[in-house]
Amino acid sequence: MTESVACTTEGVGAATSRANALRAAAVVGFFVLVSAGTIITDARYLYFSAYLWFGFIYGASLQYGRFCMASAVRDLFAVGVPRMAVGIMIAVVLFSLVSAAVTVAGKSTFHASPIGLYSLVGGAIFGFGMVFTGGCATGSLYKTGEGSVSALLVVLSLSFAQALFVDIGGVLDAVVPASWTASAAAKNMPAELSVTAGWYDQFLAGYVWNLKSVVVGDALGFSSPAAKAFIGNSLVNAVLPALVLLVAIYAIWYRKGWLRKNKLTAPTAGAEVRGWWSMVTASKRTAIAGLVLGVAAGLQMWVMQTLQQKFGISNAGELLTAMGITEGLSLQETVFDPGYFYVTTQEAQGAAWVLAKLGVNLDDNIFFGMENGIPSPLANPVLWMSFSVIGGSMFMAFLANEFKLKMPTLEIATWAIAGGILMGIGSRIGMGCNIGAFFATVTNGDPSGWIFLAGMTAGGWVGVKFFNWWIERKMAKEAPLGF
Repeated sequence: MTESVACTTEGVGAATSRANALRAAAVVGFFVLVSAGTIITDARYLYFSAYLWFGFIYGASLQYGRFCMASAVRDLFAVGVPRMAVGIMIAVVLFSLVSAAVTVAGKSTFHASPIGLYSLVGGAIFGFGMVFTGGCATGSLYKTGEGSVSALLVVLSLSFAQALFVDIGGVLDAVVPASWTASAAAKNMPAELSVTAGWYDQFLAGYVWNLKSVVVGDALGFSSPAAKAFIGNSLVNAVLPALVLLVAIYAIWYRKGWLRKNKLTAPTAGAEVRGWWSMVTASKRTAIAGLVLGVAAGLQMWVMQTLQQKFGISNAGELLTAMGITEGLSLQETVFDPGYFYVTTQEAQGAAWVLAKLGVNLDDNIFFGMENGIPSPLANPVLWMSFSVIGGSMFMAFLANEFKLKMPTLEIATWAIAGGILMGIGSRIGMGCNIGAFFATVTNGDPSGWIFLAGMTAGGWVGVKFFNWWIERKMAKEAPLGF
């Protein structure tokens, strides 16, 4: 009887696996149809498909390695587990090396961000919010692909919060420094924009645009492109800081347990190196995911630059115009088109497009009206990448039998929405998220990414402390009297 039950259970598991394999194939088939079908109608959709398939690779890698910045911060500060933080540093090192090679080849699409305290503030707000949601910007996308409705709520709240935040007025307009207002007004912006009225426009035009941006290779004065890219941008700005952080993580969170496990009381230098290497290789899945993410993120810049040269464009807005698609372009006839791994801005565009269809005017500001535009989701190549991140994660989740539609409780949904709103606000103040303001910046020689990481880590630490306090308070209230 026991053997019969075991066989039956095994058969059900096998059937479920076969069903999920078919579902995984259906996900790939859908994206193949979208990609091939659009390219057949117009070869210029190849530009869209490049974003799509790199997004698919990112989504599959993120799901496979359970790769999430929120998990890295939460695991370190809440339970002292360094696995995810180590994986992220591995990805930073690899992405920086590939980015350096792409830069030397003249195929880089990266643009450095201005360096200022706004990165610290935005990172702190973003980090505080992501602890509540249980997922960063990319983590929420891949968890949506696994069937998590709470993660979907994070994506939606983050997206709509951004769209509304850049156009909101009221009390925020009243606290704008006079120097921002004067500096913004002096830039003679187009009359269609409400630069002197909107606080976020004044924040951009009157403050951020006045800051300097630089990559370390230039700051160190290297004349050789190879030295600038590999020594300055990669080694000095990414590899060495990542190694320092890995040593710090080992010393603070991993070393004690490893020494105890191996019964070492007076470890030699060689033993310390073995311990550090044990930490780095502790999770093969996370390490593999970091490797794939780092290499793919670098290669995407190469591919996007090659396609820009092929089509004779510098921005997707030019491609859309040539295709007869002009609705949703900015005043400069551009759309958001970074040319590398990026999230949040394109989701803000998607939310703004929905709000515009509902009658909300969001194109009278710098963020949408002048820089990024509000194209239809079907005409937004970077938004295709976000959708395919979800698709890539779904594909991998089906293959691993890990896809499950998960409905949140009211409390979890509330945390997800509140955290998503904070992440949206933080990403707009910080000019990006854990990808655009950290991962893609530090790996291309931009030191502003480390400022964002410092803010995000600090905000995450405060978030963990707050969340622990909240849980303890809740448990104390629910505990029976006398216990």
